[in-house]
Order: sequence, then structure tokens, then C-alpha cells
Amino acid sequence: MSRKSVAIIGTRGYPSYYGGFETAVRMLAPFLVDDGWDVTVYGRPGAVRTDDPALDKRVNTVMTRGVETKSISTLSYGLTASAHALVKKPDVALVMNVANGYFLPLLKARGIPTVVNVDGIEWDRDKWGRAAKAVFRGGAKMTAKFGSEMVYDSHEIARRWKVDFKRDGTFIPYGGDLVEELPLEPGLTHRGYVLVVARFVPENTINEFIEAARNLAADTPVVIVGSSGYGGPIEEAVAALASEHSNVHWLGHLSDDRRLLSLWQHAGAYFHGHSVGGTNPALVQAMAAGAPVVARDTVYNREVLGGAGLLTAPNPRAIEQALRSFMSGNVDLEAQSALSIARAEDVYSWRGVCQKYSDLLDSAMQLRRGGRR
Repeated sequence: MSRKSVAIIGTRGYPSYYGGFETAVRMLAPFLVDDGWDVTVYGRPGAVRTDDPALDKRVNTVMTRGVETKSISTLSYGLTASAHALVKKPDVALVMNVANGYFLPLLKARGIPTVVNVDGIEWDRDKWGRAAKAVFRGGAKMTAKFGSEMVYDSHEIARRWKVDFKRDGTFIPYGGDLVEELPLEPGLTHRGYVLVVARFVPENTINEFIEAARNLAADTPVVIVGSSGYGGPIEEAVAALASEHSNVHWLGHLSDDRRLLSLWQHAGAYFHGHSVGGTNPALVQAMAAGAPVVARDTVYNREVLGGAGLLTAPNPRAIEQALRSFMSGNVDLEAQSALSIARAEDVYSWRGVCQKYSDLLDSAMQLRRGGRR
């Protein structure tokens, strides 16, 4: 019996460490192979770790050409990946990001059913200008019209899509791996530092965190992990803060999973400032690693935390006070860590996430002749 085939379109490739989609593909692709699928992941030249010891050589990878700019890279690589898939004609395609919705009519015309992870509400993100927001909104409309199956990584995203586009779908969040005891980052102490891990964009509350960190750094080590990927004023502000304060450690973007997991595992407080999107993979993994969490108060973060952690308003004074409340010695940080782990283990596990994807892809194959349920 021939194996079922799936093409994964819309990420930077396998294995890549860029963001949440790439983390999901690193976990999902080998699982699908074990579950009876022939897996092809489309990617971008130079964006994958071909020397990664965790690389599963059973996963097929195809690099296509595109234009590497902030505004059109997703669209250009999505187009070339979709064009290649039209020729290869897999049994089903897993498409990540509604920006690729413009290419779904081509896949549908070719008889390729699609499962689309819609990601967050991209047109709500401050980092995009008016034109980019219109592109994402248009891609979402195309996705709603031509996608076979929708994947929503949070219940709130599902609610928005039901209201805005009249589409139901399947809730599949991101997962997190429980972590064995890892060594401390040199120069830090267990529960002795504040940590933030984020891409440097306004909606991740980085500007507000920087202002809070100016005061925190007077007596508390602050570790910053992340970058913008394109330079810019936020990255310049973080660099300036790190140069001014010996207590501020900017590590840039980390692709070493064990090092990042160690930072989460030993942190006294992990600040999660993401304000848009659904289930954030960094938050889920931080919880699975045992980080005590202080998060910006949003419907998405409330859903993921489920009573664990502490929620705060998105202004520098409130962020500083919330983080100080954890670092003051008046909060049982090990108890907070246990709450994070329990929540992640109960709701968010990679094995359960991957099985849901496999089942949904299998179901979507029944739509091969076209049409929607």
C-alpha cells in the first residue's frame, strides 16, 4: 500500500528555529512519518539547520526561491512552494498562515485539499502597515472561501473566525515538552533573574518592558532573548539598555533549544508580553519548562495560563510591579513553577497536538474531490 502524502507550505523549512510555525513543523514532520505519511516540507534557502543532530532524514525538504524582504517574503515563498506542490500533487497540503490563502484556489483546482493553520489575527498586529494588513485580511477571506479545513490554535481565534468569516474549524494548540534538569546559564542564579523571550515588534510589549527593565536592572538581573530580524529602533533600544546596565544581558536570537529551555527553567519570572495571536508557542514551552509566568493580560494569555501565573496591564509601571512581586521573595516561585508545568502537561502536549494534525489531514483527504463540509 502506498503511503499517504502531505506537503507542508508556509514555513521557513525543516528543521528551522525561526518561530512558532517552525517549532511545530520540527515536532510534526517526524511524527507524521511515523504515522504513515510521506512528508515534504517546503522552505527557504539558508533558513534551515542541515547539521541539526535532531534532523529526521525521512522528511523530504524542498527549497524554493522567493524575495527575502519583510513585506513580501511570505507571499513570494508561498507562491513558489504552492507552484511546486501543484506539480507534485500530494494527497493533502498543510498550509501555514492566511497570507498563503491567495494560492488556495490553485491547489483546490488541482484537486489538493488543504488544512490551513490560520495563525493569529495578523491584521491586528501593529508591526504591519495599512497595505500589509489589507493583504492579510484579503488572504483570510480567500482562506475562508477556498480552504478545506481550518485549524485554530486558540478558542478565541476560533470565535473570531466564526464571527468574521462564518467558518468553523478544529482547535489544535501548540505543544510543549517537559524538561529534565538543565544546567544554569553561566553567571545566573536559580530563580534570580527576570527573563523575556520575544521577537522585537511593538505588539509583544517590548518597548514597555524596556522601560520597566531600566528600573529592574538596578537590583535584578534581566535577560533578554530575541531580535527584530531586520534591525530597527526596538533592537537599537535593547542594545543601548544592555550597554548601559551590567545587569542587562541581551543574548539575541537563540537557536539552541537546550539553552533557551534552561533559561525558562531557572528564571524567577518570565515576562510574556504578546498581545495578539492565539496560543503562543513560547508561552506554552515556557510553562512546560517550569517558568513562573508574568503575562500581559489578554484573552489569549488568560486562556493558555488557565489560572497559572500573574496577569498585568501593558504599561511599564505595572510590568515592573508585577515582576518585582515575583522577585521580592514574597511569592513561592517553585509553587508557581509547578502550576505552569501542571497546566502545560494537562492541556498542551506535542504528542496530542501532532496526533490531532494527523487525524485532520487524514479527514481532509476525503475532500479530495473538492467542496466543503
